[in-house]
Amino acid sequence: MNAKPPMESADGRSVVVVGSGFGGLSTACYLADAGADVTVLEKNGQLGGRASRLYADGFRFDMGPSWYLMPDVFEDFFADFGRRPGQYYGLERLDPHYRIFFKDGDRVDLVPDLAQNRETFESYEPGAGEALDEYLEQAAYTYDVGMEHFVYEDRSRLRDFIDLDVLRYAHGLSLLGTMQDHVEDYFDHPKLQQIVQYSLVFLGGAPSNTPALYNLMSHVDFELGVYYPEEGMGGVVDGVVAMAEELGVEFYTDSPVAEIRGREGAFAVRTEDGREFFPDEVVSDADYAHTEQDLLVPEDRQYDADYWDSRTYAPSAFLLYLGVEGDVEPLAHHTLVLPTDWEDHFDTIFGDDPSWPEDPAYYLCVPSKTDDTVAPEDHSNLFALVPIAPGLEDGPTRREQFRDLLLDDIADHTGVDIRDRIVFEETFSVSEFGERYNSTQGTALGLAHTLRQTALFRPPHASTAVDGLYFTGSYTTPGIGVPMCLISGQLTAERMARER
Repeated sequence: MNAKPPMESADGRSVVVVGSGFGGLSTACYLADAGADVTVLEKNGQLGGRASRLYADGFRFDMGPSWYLMPDVFEDFFADFGRRPGQYYGLERLDPHYRIFFKDGDRVDLVPDLAQNRETFESYEPGAGEALDEYLEQAAYTYDVGMEHFVYEDRSRLRDFIDLDVLRYAHGLSLLGTMQDHVEDYFDHPKLQQIVQYSLVFLGGAPSNTPALYNLMSHVDFELGVYYPEEGMGGVVDGVVAMAEELGVEFYTDSPVAEIRGREGAFAVRTEDGREFFPDEVVSDADYAHTEQDLLVPEDRQYDADYWDSRTYAPSAFLLYLGVEGDVEPLAHHTLVLPTDWEDHFDTIFGDDPSWPEDPAYYLCVPSKTDDTVAPEDHSNLFALVPIAPGLEDGPTRREQFRDLLLDDIADHTGVDIRDRIVFEETFSVSEFGERYNSTQGTALGLAHTLRQTALFRPPHASTAVDGLYFTGSYTTPGIGVPMCLISGQLTAERMARER
């Protein structure tokens, strides 16, 4: 789909990239390939940003992203450097893609076979099978046009949207309205609406505040497939890092940045241990608000604290990493547990009074169903993720209460009782997102994809206050998710080349 345009040579230019999430890794690869001398400074002891790993008692957990979606984006990314993902990691398509337990006792598998999925939809609502075909046809059109003309192109200014080409490409796209409105045009049954909207949690939004344009995620989900990469998402990080090193990128871990000063051609980047780097340009893949508010002096900031306080942040999460004795049937590799009415849970995240959910919707991942290297023999690797509002108090008492509620809920609604079989356990929540990733309000993802925080309404790739300072990652366009962050890295590098 995407062909990398020729990029102006960066020979002789030095660049420091702050942070090694997928946005930072991608930017580093494009810049190094163009000839720049690239150094990546990573705050933590592992590369990959939120896609880090936890090793304990023979278990290996992906601590962040765990769904490998949009394989075409990964193919395009590696192809830009004359390589293929298969040179760095293998892929296995999952069947089922995922399983849903509704809390009224109903259970649904979504599978690679579209005809079977069509029958599943028809079983809930007469005509829903045909409606699914129509919905996916629209989603595929949105995906093809959206990816080529809106995602892979950095339309960061209003004038970028006001031209005849954009109007021609946008014809037929659902640019206005919410996902809830869009989905209701196709399906009446609330469970079917949930099935085609669950992926919004990966965008950090809710059906009522996410643009209908993101119906494209159903094309990703139903037709492009769900995969498991060799050694999990950490294996993808290893692959991208290996390629970056082949391109000449130099990495420093355990190197939190304390200050960024200067301008193009005369930057000084200082780490907390006192080391200094003097690049021509700087790219931040760290939390955008943290970079502006904590690493820059006031006169170098584009936005003040009020701006960041007024943003809508994607959810944080309560994560429970569990090593379990025995199996966890009937959980699938990817499992969703959903209340039949999930509006109350979304209201606890985006409503006027954020709180911990009493009847949560949540995700369970069991990579040991697919990969026997992630757990000791006769044990299961399980992690639970509950989206919660950013900024919530998450002290030990609150965590213990919610942990017990969650384990009870899993037992009640999936039939899997692990309460007496847990041999390893660790939690990760709002506080850790803030401490480990300098994440504003402890958000797990960044800025939510609301109607007012999509496309040109997201913070820019190039600082408007400091020449030579750039940004990449989930706060920028195209937004949240591993594939989007890979593309963000390309857009940032292209912007740097144009300004160079």
